[in-house]
Amino acid sequence: MRKRPPNPPAKPDPATLPSLRKRFSALQNLPRFFKLVWETNRLLTLSNVFFRLLKSGLPLLVLYIGKEIIDEVIRLMNHQTSSQQYLWMLVGSELGLTIVSDLLNRCINLFDSLLGDLVANKTSVDLVHQAARLDLYQFENPIFYDKLERARRQTSGRTVLLSQTLAQMQDILTLLSLGAGLVLFNPWLILILIIAVIPSFIGETHFNERSYSLTRSWTPERRELDYLRYLGSSAETAKEVKVFGLENYLADRFKSLSDEYFDANKKIAISRAGWGYLLSAIGTLAYYGAYVFVLFQTLSGVITIGTMTFLSGSFQRMHGMLQGIMSRFSGIAEAALYLQDLFDFFEIQPTISANETGKVVNKPITKGITFENVGFKYPENDFWALRNLSFSIKPGEKLALVGENGAGKTTLVKLLASLYKPTEGRILIDGTDIQDYQLADLRANIGIIFQDYIRYEMSVSDNIAVGDIANIADKTAIANAADMSMAHEVISTLPNQFDQVLGKRFKDGTELSGGQWQKIALARAYMRNAQIVVLDEPTSALDARAEHEVFKRFSSLIEGKMAVLISHRFSTVRMADRILFLEKGRMLEYGSHEELLIHDGKYAELFHLQAEGYL
Repeated sequence: MRKRPPNPPAKPDPATLPSLRKRFSALQNLPRFFKLVWETNRLLTLSNVFFRLLKSGLPLLVLYIGKEIIDEVIRLMNHQTSSQQYLWMLVGSELGLTIVSDLLNRCINLFDSLLGDLVANKTSVDLVHQAARLDLYQFENPIFYDKLERARRQTSGRTVLLSQTLAQMQDILTLLSLGAGLVLFNPWLILILIIAVIPSFIGETHFNERSYSLTRSWTPERRELDYLRYLGSSAETAKEVKVFGLENYLADRFKSLSDEYFDANKKIAISRAGWGYLLSAIGTLAYYGAYVFVLFQTLSGVITIGTMTFLSGSFQRMHGMLQGIMSRFSGIAEAALYLQDLFDFFEIQPTISANETGKVVNKPITKGITFENVGFKYPENDFWALRNLSFSIKPGEKLALVGENGAGKTTLVKLLASLYKPTEGRILIDGTDIQDYQLADLRANIGIIFQDYIRYEMSVSDNIAVGDIANIADKTAIANAADMSMAHEVISTLPNQFDQVLGKRFKDGTELSGGQWQKIALARAYMRNAQIVVLDEPTSALDARAEHEVFKRFSSLIEGKMAVLISHRFSTVRMADRILFLEKGRMLEYGSHEELLIHDGKYAELFHLQAEGYL
């Protein structure tokens, strides 16, 4: 967990605040966003826009009809006309427009909700695909995690931005129509109106900038808060939290960090409330100044009472709309800034390309695998995780990787699976650099079970099928894989057998022991009909006898395939045809079990040391 500085800044550095120019620039994200909306569902998008266009013209019509009703009532009262037909026609029209307006509102809200959910679903799916494209080392970088976290937060809540932007367009059209009516009577009212809303707009813009900067600068801390919340309330961590009495430590750490964020946000919220009130008061005074002006014109007989109601109603609506538009603009600009986080994540490119036009792996592999002077170090790190590795694995040969923790065994396996790209040297399969193969085909020919395999809280069948997800419906293949990994012994005791949900996250789920989980995970390797099989300490939770039995069975079942085994138990390692001993990322010894014992080096020393433990 990242350790925070003792006294973090309570508010963002003004230098980090997005400028007004930057906020306008962020609006460039909206066309891309609406392209995403359009691609999500064209019919809903068109229907939404069409209904909003209809709705935008209704306020002017309603106000004008209201003006005519009042003037007509006065004419009837003054006996200037004797027929009430026109009056009731106006009342009926206003009623009809009100009913239509309500219907349009409900349709618009429905379309906004449906589109928002669909867009959120699509961006979530796109995020999964993009994350899968990226390099593994990127997920091991905290800066990348901050980007991923900000992108994740943008997959939800898109309904708000969609509604805000479309409502903005609708209100602008309404504002233009009301403004045209207002200009016909008195153009000065428009100028007063603009003066009334500018102060409030400037205030909202300023405080939205500060809120955005605070939220962005606290991304690592918010990730830490999420992690602390997970540690304190997760089934996976509950045992250690109870045994070690960590609840107070986690709760205090969470409270300390969350209070700091609350204090920083509270200062902005208080300033926003105070200044917002003062700036809004200026707008209110301007509005009532215009209202008094309209009343004087009515009393002097310049305009009728109906016109007065039309002007005051128009001005009131326009004042509210302008405030809404200005405030909403600031919110849209802020959301567009956040939207940039999502698009920035989608712009990240992997260094390992899919290479869809590359070669496919020979079936069968004829020459084997060759490492030529392979070295790897993580980006922005001068330390070499692996260096100067040169060796070969022949078809049908089993290679065991041995070494202390941190020697580079798992890194070597990740290079072979093209999860990492060598910093120097080459890895060849049948004499061809693995980077020249189609990435999907290359990985389809490699089956790996890592030490830190995932315990999917899904059915047993799904847990095994992830080894070859294309054949998830092949129940025979799944059953065969379970039999080969000895997982059938576990599955036969479960209430629903292959349909049994594992884990305790969902209803009727069953938790397994570590050894039982490992047998399920091993079945994934057999499920994948790969030419190269890698087991990276996947049997660490089994006792020595069970592990020996698993690897003995494994050796007979992968006849003719290449295999890479990682294990700390030398009784298992000796089954391999070749053993590669790594130390600090470099090859220390290489040969068969017998050859390395004769060599009497580090391998022989550790083998005899471990053997003594069984005497």
